[in-house]
Amino acid sequence: MTTEQINAEFVVPPELAERRLDQAAADLMPEHSRARIQGWIKSGQLTVNGQSRKPRDKVQIEDRIVVAAVVEGQSRWEAEPIRLQVVYEDEDLIVIDKPAGLVVHPAAGHAAGTLVNALLHYAPELDRLPRAGVVHRLDKDTTGLMVVARSLEAHTSLVSQLQERTMGREYEAVVTGELTGGGTVNQPIGRHPQQRQKMAVVAGGKPAVTHYRLIKRFRGHTHILCQLETGRTHQIRVHMAHIRHPLVGDPVYGGRMRLPPGTTETLQRALSEFPRQALHARRLKLDHPATGEPMSWESPLPDDMVQLLATLAAFDDAWDGGA
Repeated sequence: MTTEQINAEFVVPPELAERRLDQAAADLMPEHSRARIQGWIKSGQLTVNGQSRKPRDKVQIEDRIVVAAVVEGQSRWEAEPIRLQVVYEDEDLIVIDKPAGLVVHPAAGHAAGTLVNALLHYAPELDRLPRAGVVHRLDKDTTGLMVVARSLEAHTSLVSQLQERTMGREYEAVVTGELTGGGTVNQPIGRHPQQRQKMAVVAGGKPAVTHYRLIKRFRGHTHILCQLETGRTHQIRVHMAHIRHPLVGDPVYGGRMRLPPGTTETLQRALSEFPRQALHARRLKLDHPATGEPMSWESPLPDDMVQLLATLAAFDDAWDGGA
């Protein structure tokens, strides 16, 4: 297991007097997240004038803040030689194009063979970062772009961009039903009250905002572009199901398959055999953690979604040709 020792000492300047300890320390150490600093305060690894304090305690001018903390590696996660499609990397971050079927984090039922196991083999230094540098997730069967932090400073920056909604994430999806235009779903998401393995739109859930617009409308289905303001679990899948346009192939939120009138055997087979939710993270935009430079990447649609759209288009052409 790798560890990183954090040693720092500060004297509280006048402009931070009367601020909460966690807020003042976050201003003094912007390369570390507020949550990490709060953990150090609670564990006694961050002290004020030689004494332990609470995160909400106020600091005074010339208080002496000392940090002697250890960031421990994720020893319980094994490195595995799993192939990764890396589309960009530097000393601060790695951008991955994730395939379908790859779980992001080790968990019950998926102790190995995950993206994290692959990352630890590809870049062993990620062992010292929270969640091996992963700052956002894609579902197992969602394809497309993910960014991974490669340093504590980058991790803090990327988490901040996600929280402040300045990181741009665009997805392509194929949904059931014919949407007549774009729109926004602004509905809170939380655990389903009866089926705890599912998420749902629920009162008291976390705020969640999804914008969508049409790319192409087919008979019985629509190809859409989604932009996320928030990043709740299963957000696009839950929001589109909530407005009665679930994603094609979604095994959890898709409900009973709805076929347009005159569906051909070819189209019925393509829809019934589509192996996953038709969702792809196609574009990622962020400010580089070290330079502040705006950066963006795009990922082409995977073959299964290309074929699905081609089948939908062929059904439309055949219908129009016979009309």
